[in-house]
Amino acid sequence: MAVVFPGQGTQSLGMAGAILEVHPEARARFEQANEVLGYDLLRLVEEGPVEDLDETLHSQPAIYVASMAWLDALRARWEENGRPFEPIAMAGHSMGQITACVAAGALDYEAGLRLVQERGRAMQAADRARPGGMASIIGLRDRVLQGIVGEAQDDDTLVVANDNGPGHVVVSGDESALQRVMRLAEAQGARRVVRLKISIASHSPLMEGAQEQFRQTVNTMTWRDPEVPVISNATAGFLLTRDALRDELNSALLKPVDWRGSVKAMAGHGTNLFVEAGPGDVLSKLVRRISKRSWTFPLADDETGLARRDYPDLSDGIPK
Repeated sequence: MAVVFPGQGTQSLGMAGAILEVHPEARARFEQANEVLGYDLLRLVEEGPVEDLDETLHSQPAIYVASMAWLDALRARWEENGRPFEPIAMAGHSMGQITACVAAGALDYEAGLRLVQERGRAMQAADRARPGGMASIIGLRDRVLQGIVGEAQDDDTLVVANDNGPGHVVVSGDESALQRVMRLAEAQGARRVVRLKISIASHSPLMEGAQEQFRQTVNTMTWRDPEVPVISNATAGFLLTRDALRDELNSALLKPVDWRGSVKAMAGHGTNLFVEAGPGDVLSKLVRRISKRSWTFPLADDETGLARRDYPDLSDGIPK
């Protein structure tokens, strides 16, 4: 088993309700977060307004706290059923990598929250200085995609930010270039082109100022060697020491996320069950496209999640 944690864009209004129903003790996670953040996070998540929740400064802490609460719920349910909770790896997509570090024991919960808060603050400030965005493109071959990214760049910044699996990438950069590449992708017959509900150009050179600011916070944190390996977003390698984790985060805002490679690396080391701890089931869907022999268990799923089952037992999610 590996546990995976989602990143920005997975937030939704009301997403805490299901966690509290499954694991009422999760309220303590939100109350602790309120003290650090200086505002009522649970109220924002449950009542909105959605425009405020979708702001980078708010969405990243919301996803982090929700993900840790789901992980608490999983551990509690697993232990109630007399099973040891022993994942062989932790992995997070983009911002979710900080959650993975905390889940792996490399950072305290409050330190992780402060790190996420500073990440969101730095990224939002960088976006105000030079606005950008991100878009998902599905259904184009890699060679075609690279061609239209080069064509759309012109004198602007545009990069492939996330390799999410076969025929599925996310591009990031200046607004004008983003609009051009979306039009070109549609003209080339992309199956789906979607502007993401993310207010920044993450994993692109537009985040250079944010990375420098974030690096200062990363280096002030008290790090420990992880109890469970954490997968690198940049290289898909296994990060085993506090220095490796710190180095990873010190360049993470500028480097692309190799999620395809990350899933393959975990599967190659024996993972056959991917548990998604966080809102939604985005990563579970990506895992199933990348590793067709793997099972997935998104804890928040309405039909098969933790509210319906005691613990992941491989009884569904079996690849067809």
